Amino acid sequence: MVLDAQIKAQLEEYLKLLEGDIELKVSAGDDKVSRDMLALTDELASMSPKITVQNTELKRTPSFSVNRPQEETGVTFAGVPLGHEFTSLVLALLQVSGRAPKIDQTMIEQIQKINGEYHFETYVSLSCHNCPDVVQALNIMSVLNPGITHTMIDGAAFKEEAESNNVMAVPSVFLNGEFFNGGRTTLEEIVAKISEGPSPEEFTNRDPYDVLVVGGGPAGASAAIYAARKGIRTGVVAERFGGQVLDTMTIENFISVKSTEGPKFAASLEEHVKDYEIDIMNLQRAKSLQKNDDNMFELELENGGVLKSKSVIISTGARWRQIGVPGEDEYKNKGVAYCPHCDGPLFEGKDVAVIGGGNSGVEAAIDLAGIVQNVTVLEFSDELKADDVLQERLHSLPNVEVKTNAQTTEITGDDNVNGITYIDRESNEEQHVDLQGVFVQIGLVPNTEWLDEDVERNRIGEIITDKHGATSVPGLFAAGDVTDSPHNQIIISMGDGANAALGAFDYLIRN
Repeated sequence: MVLDAQIKAQLEEYLKLLEGDIELKVSAGDDKVSRDMLALTDELASMSPKITVQNTELKRTPSFSVNRPQEETGVTFAGVPLGHEFTSLVLALLQVSGRAPKIDQTMIEQIQKINGEYHFETYVSLSCHNCPDVVQALNIMSVLNPGITHTMIDGAAFKEEAESNNVMAVPSVFLNGEFFNGGRTTLEEIVAKISEGPSPEEFTNRDPYDVLVVGGGPAGASAAIYAARKGIRTGVVAERFGGQVLDTMTIENFISVKSTEGPKFAASLEEHVKDYEIDIMNLQRAKSLQKNDDNMFELELENGGVLKSKSVIISTGARWRQIGVPGEDEYKNKGVAYCPHCDGPLFEGKDVAVIGGGNSGVEAAIDLAGIVQNVTVLEFSDELKADDVLQERLHSLPNVEVKTNAQTTEITGDDNVNGITYIDRESNEEQHVDLQGVFVQIGLVPNTEWLDEDVERNRIGEIITDKHGATSVPGLFAAGDVTDSPHNQIIISMGDGANAALGAFDYLIRN
C-alpha cells in the first residue's frame, strides 16, 4: 500500500467526483520506483470503477499517462507523484474525467485559442512547494488544448536525465526540448509567454481610478479590499498576484490560521479580492510614476500602457538580496539557488555553501545538512546573527562548518558551479572551497528602483511613511515590505495595507 489510511479515505471522496472514465497507461520496469508506481495506479483503480490500468510503453519508464478512453490528453507523470505532487495527480484525474478546472472562463478560452504544438516537460522535486503550481497549470493547458502536452518528471527518479539537462533548480520547465522557464510560474504567466497579451491601449483607455494599488501581495490585497469597501473605484496592478508569499513554504504565524502554505495563502488572497469590484491587472510591471498637470497620478507600465488615478498605494514588496559577485548571475539555476526547500534535494550527497548567518541562512544550513554531504556557512560579520536556539542546533551537526569574517568574492564554475572564493577578513587571505551548490540567504531588498527621487526613501531604498502610510508625495501611500516598517511579516503587511487604504480614502475626501 502506497497511501496511508487517512489519505486514502480523503482520496476516495475525491474520486466520487469523477465525471467520466479514465485510463491510466502505465510504462513500468522492475525497479523500486516502478513497483511503487504500479502499487499506486493499482490502488487508484481499486478505489473507483471509472479508473482502469493498461500496460504500455511510454517515452520514460517508469511513468504513466492519464487519459480518456480512446483519447490521449497529454498529461503524464514520470515517477510517483506523491508528496507535494499528490494534489497534482488528484486534480489531473478530476479534470481529465471532465470536471472543469477552477479558472476564469476568459483564461479557458485563451488557452483553447493557442495554436501550434507545445510539448512541456517539468523537472520537479517532491519536496518542492512551488512545483505543484507549475505542474497543475501545464496539466490544465494539456487538458484544454489538444496541441499541448505536459510531463511531470521527478528529478530524483530520473537523476541522470536531470543532470544531463543541467537541472540544478526546480521547477525547471522545458518546451519542445529547450529550456523554457525556471522557478515558480503561474498559469497566467505561462499563457502570456506563448500567446499575445493585452495591448497598451487596453490600459490607457481605462477610466481613472480613485485608488490604484501597485503590488498584489498581502499588503496590496488588503489595501485593495479596504479601498473597495469604501465604495471607491479601485484597481490593482501586480507583477504576480501573491508576491513573495508564493515562495514561502510554511506559514505558521498568521494569527487564527495554525499552518498553511504560501501558494495556498496567496490563492485565498486573490479569491477574497475578486469578491469585490476591483479591477485586477495581473502580470503587469510598473515602469514609472508621476503626477500630471491635473494633479492626477500616471502609472506607466512596462508594456507602454498608462493608468491614471487620484491616489496610489505602493505595495511592491521586496525580493531576495543578491551578493553581487562574479558568477552569481552566470550560474543561477546552475548551482546558485535561493530556495533550500525547493532545490535542496537536487544536491543530495554534494557539497554546498550557504551565504548568510541570519535566521534564514542558518535554517537553510540545518535543512540542507540532512540532505547534502557537507555545508559551509559563510558570514561576513565576526559572528552569526541567528537566534541562539538555531545556532545551537547548527553547531551540533557534524557535516556543517561555519566561517565568520568571510567576504564572498566569486562563485566559480565551468558548466555548473564548482566552488566559491572568499577573503578571510581577519587575515586578509583569499580562500577557495570546492563545492557544487551555493544558497544565497542574505535578506531582502525593496522593489523601489522604478520610483523617482521625489519619493523619500532610506539608505537601503525602503519608502519612508508616516503613521497613516503616507509618503513624501501628497496622495501617494505605501505599505508592506517596500516601506521602512521595522518588521517584515505577513500580518504586519496586511495591517499596513489596510492603514494605507484608509489614509488614501481620507486624502480623497479632504482633497
